[in-house]
Amino acid sequence: MAFVIGTQEWADAAMRELNASQTYKEVAKNWEGDMYVIIEPDASFKQRIIGYFDLWHGECRSACVIKDESEKSPQYRISGPFTVMNQLLQRKLDPVKAMVTGKLKVKGNMGQIMRMPRAALEFTNCLSKVDAVFPE
Repeated sequence: MAFVIGTQEWADAAMRELNASQTYKEVAKNWEGDMYVIIEPDASFKQRIIGYFDLWHGECRSACVIKDESEKSPQYRISGPFTVMNQLLQRKLDPVKAMVTGKLKVKGNMGQIMRMPRAALEFTNCLSKVDAVFPE
């Protein structure tokens, strides 16, 4: 069953995938910080999707879809156009490389992210394992 990206069911499936991953638990064991992952509209996709993930020491404590960024104040904000985010979810683009080259915009402690590149990679890998489709 495919989950529609941007729904609570998708966020719940992503949280389950993160919490089931032994690799994520290990590589993110020192990670502390919640984040927004924002898919920005572009020529290929006209919607804006904001996913919220509360990540703490290799565990996703909660995940949800946010309508307005002012709802929460996460430590990190990672955003990029649909085309880039879609490449990440298809594992065609490395998330750390996307951050360093500016394809993804990052707000927050970039030092922490750079100290744990495998956590960023495994986070993306877990999200890509969710059987998901973008809304029409």
